[in-house]
Amino acid sequence: MALQCGIVGLPNVGKSTLFNCLSNAKAQSANFPFCTIEPNVGVITVPDERLTKLAELVHPQRIVPTTVEIVDIAGLVKGASKGEGLGNKFLANIRETDAILHVLRCFDDDNIVHVDGRIDPVRDKEIIDTELQIKDLETIDSRIAKVQKQAQTGGDKQTKLAYEVLSKYREALIQGKNARTVTFDTKDEQKIAKELFLLTSKPVMYVCNVDEASAKSGNSYVEQVRKAIEGEDAQLLVVAAKIESEIAEFETYDERQLFLQEIGLEESGVNRLIKSAYKLLNLETFLTAGEQEVRAWTYLKGSKAPQCAGVIHTDFEKGFIRAEVIKYADFIHYGSESAVKEAGKMSVEGKDYVVQDGDIMHFRFNV
Repeated sequence: MALQCGIVGLPNVGKSTLFNCLSNAKAQSANFPFCTIEPNVGVITVPDERLTKLAELVHPQRIVPTTVEIVDIAGLVKGASKGEGLGNKFLANIRETDAILHVLRCFDDDNIVHVDGRIDPVRDKEIIDTELQIKDLETIDSRIAKVQKQAQTGGDKQTKLAYEVLSKYREALIQGKNARTVTFDTKDEQKIAKELFLLTSKPVMYVCNVDEASAKSGNSYVEQVRKAIEGEDAQLLVVAAKIESEIAEFETYDERQLFLQEIGLEESGVNRLIKSAYKLLNLETFLTAGEQEVRAWTYLKGSKAPQCAGVIHTDFEKGFIRAEVIKYADFIHYGSESAVKEAGKMSVEGKDYVVQDGDIMHFRFNV
């Protein structure tokens, strides 16, 4: 399931540093704009403590975690929507992603130049928002020009509905609001909206890159961002990229944990960022557990049992009969699949069962 999160931001805010921490792929990192031109793609392992605990009980030959793709997109600048910098190419790269990780500089450092001369994360956010909104407005105006006359004079309900959706988006964008702030009540409207693939309708997480002293509780810059995104359907995460790059240098898990304890953190920012990116893409995990492997499988939240069976193999979905489901907490409590069955805690589910995050699944099928 190749869904991608794109890392965006102005130049020199810490995007590539964060990407390097996230991925084994080493993006070039330098103190000048446009260092990253081609988007770097990293396939990132999603941390999941449940796999380790299951493996302690099952003793499999291998553990297979799930992954998420992160794309490091070059820094945008004011005027990108008109082709400034390498604007058109960058905007095209953003369009291809499914969600956005918007990195904002929330730290002072005289040794790292800011493209606009001073630190102001809210202004930085608004610069990129404006560029994306301008591009979305171009898309909307182009579509309106095609349907307006027919919607106003013709009797086609679908065209009228499309015109109403486009007009609602246009009004919001003209007011400087992102498309994700606009909501639609009916499934038909939602379908039309989704098919527009607007840049500012994508799920977004604002990643506040702070200094070491602010890694645990944030700072005044973070609070400015938090206030600025009130009312916007967006998430916020605080990460200290410089610390994360130091953590990445440690070779063992124990060394990393000791370092985290010393600076007062329970979990690395990178781990939190990966997990949050996974959720931002509306993804969840079901598990399989056996002697050969304990494995995490990715599915779209809300999927039913046959679709999740198809994640393993298309034949599983085609010939789906039923799913045997054990809740993760029950497996850990009773210690084995046989013990769960004896306790009557394994359920047998049909094709309408909506899979829940952490379900341990065994599919029965016949091709």
